[in-house]
Amino acid sequence: MFDEEGYRKLFVEESRENHENIVNHLLALENGEDQQTAIDEIFRSAHTLKGMSASMGFDAMEHLCHSMEDIFSLIRNGQREVTASLTDLLLTCTDAIEGMLDTIEAGGTPSDEQSGSLVQELRAFTEEEAPDEPKAPHDAAPPEPAGEADGHPIYTLTVAVDPSSTMKDIRAMLLLQNLQEIGTILSTNPSQELLEDGKFDGPFEILIESEAGEDALRTVASGTEISLLDLSSSQAPQAVSPVVNEDAQTPEPDLELQIAVPSPQAQRVTKSEKSREIKNIRVDIQRLDRMMNLVEDLVINRGRLELIAKKHGIKEFDEALSMVGRSVSDLQNLMMGIRMMPLERIFNRLPRVVRDVANHDGKEVELTIEGGETELDRSMMDGLSDPLLHIIRNAVNHGIETPEIRAASGKPPKGLLRLTARRDKDNVIIEIEDDGAGIDPEKLRKKAVSKGLMTPEAAASATKDDLVSLLFEPGFSTAETITDISGRGVGLDVVKKTIASLKGTIKVETEVGRGTKFELVLPPTMAIIDVMMVHINGMRCAIPVSNVVEVAQTKADAIHRIGNSEAILLRDQTLPLHRLEDMFGRAEKSDTLVVLQNNGRRCCITVDTVDGQQEVVVKPLSRIAGNCRGISGITIPGDGDVVPVLDVNTMV
Repeated sequence: MFDEEGYRKLFVEESRENHENIVNHLLALENGEDQQTAIDEIFRSAHTLKGMSASMGFDAMEHLCHSMEDIFSLIRNGQREVTASLTDLLLTCTDAIEGMLDTIEAGGTPSDEQSGSLVQELRAFTEEEAPDEPKAPHDAAPPEPAGEADGHPIYTLTVAVDPSSTMKDIRAMLLLQNLQEIGTILSTNPSQELLEDGKFDGPFEILIESEAGEDALRTVASGTEISLLDLSSSQAPQAVSPVVNEDAQTPEPDLELQIAVPSPQAQRVTKSEKSREIKNIRVDIQRLDRMMNLVEDLVINRGRLELIAKKHGIKEFDEALSMVGRSVSDLQNLMMGIRMMPLERIFNRLPRVVRDVANHDGKEVELTIEGGETELDRSMMDGLSDPLLHIIRNAVNHGIETPEIRAASGKPPKGLLRLTARRDKDNVIIEIEDDGAGIDPEKLRKKAVSKGLMTPEAAASATKDDLVSLLFEPGFSTAETITDISGRGVGLDVVKKTIASLKGTIKVETEVGRGTKFELVLPPTMAIIDVMMVHINGMRCAIPVSNVVEVAQTKADAIHRIGNSEAILLRDQTLPLHRLEDMFGRAEKSDTLVVLQNNGRRCCITVDTVDGQQEVVVKPLSRIAGNCRGISGITIPGDGDVVPVLDVNTMV
């Protein structure tokens, strides 16, 4: 039975990979980076997209990809140059393809309305080359073998489909269909019917007559889950030897079949089969989420068993529990690793954004990306994409100046934008840095007064950090005019809230005339963490161990009042002191302090007792409860109580 939904999901996944490949190499082509490789990659991806959409019956996408392929073919043959207008049109086509994939993923079928006008524009570009078309055969004449006026070269292709493929029949059918477009298939081994039914194991052979050339055949026969093992031509020797025409005009397909697979080739095929193994599989993300929930349940129940073991003191039980505990820890670490994804998944979309915004503003910007291999939990990746996108757009739109202004101030005309990611202890740090104009504190000072965010007196005495923090206030914008990109007063406040919801922090460093740097600090995962269990006013709560500096004892006379707040001198450092009475009620005076740290800043809180360290599962607050300032989530230890987890970020 034809599993349409399964094929549709697989089609969307692979098409998005090919779509992203086209966009990235289009940008590389525009920048003049390794043009031949970029053209080959684009052509291969466009050809694969065309064939896949045709096999699935998505005609609108097929027509658009076919027209794009015609353009890429002209570029590859040197008949068309890559211009800014052509790149813009091709990128617009990729946007249309992305929209079509969204439609397909939602269960619909793309229509020609989404691509009809683009197909016409692409054909207009193609037709501009019509006067030069007669030159192509003349230019291509010398490489043709002697005596081939009435016939075409015959090739034998040895092809293999990835053994892990779930669509062997579709892959084979798609390959035959694509080869048929550039030549005539004379025979296959096994037969074409067996290939299209998926009834084959290992490599298979295709005998094809084509004048497209070896490069075109290699391009078509190399794609997703398909690899070309060998390509040979029976007529290559005739092209070198100056024999009479009557010998060259007598093709011998039977002889070709006999000599197509010599002994060394058979050895290579066998070796390829033995070395090929399944290294990657696709797993639905919902299955991973369910597995993560089961692992979290194991962690909770492990804590409960530890309490039971401590209560009864059975030696055999303790030993067995110790082994189970190690297995649960290993399983948990493995599960966390599986959920990790490299940041390049979202970094790869940003060069296109930089390019579009720079062109819109008439600027020249060079983007460098480092640390894309740094991994982050999938649940956090979903929320990180929009904040990164907004900061990158702001850097190009607000930060980097136009070439004329940069030249006048002694800078290179092309601005630099640097995106880096790295791991620091338990955190992932992402930095977005530009060499633009920077943020003028005086401009922020005036804006704060005009917006009513500060009194003139407060603004006059405000520090640079105080003024820069105003950027994250709702409705605050330094843009002089409203554009399609920025200046509407909606942006960095939402960015800060989103980063805070991921339990991360955002910091800004800026210098007038030198540039601005945004630093995002994110925990690698939000699911299972080590916490310190404490009691405050008789109530139990948890504090992430990564935020705990030390536990200290103090005396009442060491605590001093500063205005309405309290502070304590500890290790030659004055720290703010919080009693958390708003959260847990007024408690008796305690001499036990927990020193907390977040993003380089410290404070301390008073607690009744410290119960020790424990590994717990942190669950977000339910939608019914809503957000609660100072609480990042809840956890359920082994005894079944619901314990709040303190949000150190809001305290510090």
